[in-house]
Amino acid sequence: MKKKSVNYGKWGYIFILPFFVIYFIFSLIPLFDTVRYSFFEYFRSGIKQIGPNFIGLANYVSLLHSDMLKYGLNTLILWVIGFVPQIVIALVLACWFTDARLKLHGKQFFKVVIYLPNLIMASAFALLFFTMFSTNGPVNSILCSLGWIKEPIDFLGSVLGTRSLVGFMNFLMWFGNTTIMLMAAVMGISMDVFEASDLDGCNSIQRFFYITLPLIRPILSYTLITSIIGGLQMFDVPQILTNGQGNPDRTSMTLIMFLNSHLKSKNYGMAGALSVYLFIISAILCFFVYRMTNDNDPDGSKKAAKKRARAERRKTK
Repeated sequence: MKKKSVNYGKWGYIFILPFFVIYFIFSLIPLFDTVRYSFFEYFRSGIKQIGPNFIGLANYVSLLHSDMLKYGLNTLILWVIGFVPQIVIALVLACWFTDARLKLHGKQFFKVVIYLPNLIMASAFALLFFTMFSTNGPVNSILCSLGWIKEPIDFLGSVLGTRSLVGFMNFLMWFGNTTIMLMAAVMGISMDVFEASDLDGCNSIQRFFYITLPLIRPILSYTLITSIIGGLQMFDVPQILTNGQGNPDRTSMTLIMFLNSHLKSKNYGMAGALSVYLFIISAILCFFVYRMTNDNDPDGSKKAAKKRARAERRKTK
């Protein structure tokens, strides 16, 4: 009697079908609609709805003549302030916690502690910092009580103060997640490689730059790309900290805050064009990061082959 076989491939497709259905309905269709509306004049003026009227690239041209580039620069500055110390400290902590020679105690406790800020909602974090660093907040009160300042500092009234607070909050919220990811990458490196480097007389700096960094490059690339995408989508922290105004003088207004202002005013055409710009910028930045961090010639064989080919061509000439 012939046994009845089970087609596991068919059941695999059936199990993943709900995801694709949901993705198609709630993500793919809205994505195409966003691109489509970016070519239309479509907004609400009072109770009157204007459009949708096809206007081609007019929305894109209008955005280039607006303050979009200024807000893009603000977003870049806020991202750099938060990401640079985040990746540096995360790399140091990852190498520190995974170094078997140090024999650190309580690693699990420290992992939990550094990851805890990532569990706090960004809105709660922003409200906490808004209260702490306001003119009459506890930070100014403590500094005045210690006699370090004579008058309260208006942290949220200065460009440096506001940007520093936004960057510091993003650093606190995400450096724990980055550290855990980099720790996993370092722990994936074979201990034989580190033992061989010790036998060859490598010091800690040489071991970090010539062994650890090259071998965790894929995770570094992933971290940088996801951070760029998250940085371009920065919204909740500066939105709550500045009450949606991007003060002072809109120096902390990000691209998503600018997009939200168009959505709030029901200007769907302009919002769609700005979304497309964000997608293009994200794609370009991620492409450059991938090319810079992806090494297709780890042993230098391709480079050596090209060098030999050039030398042979010169000889034949």
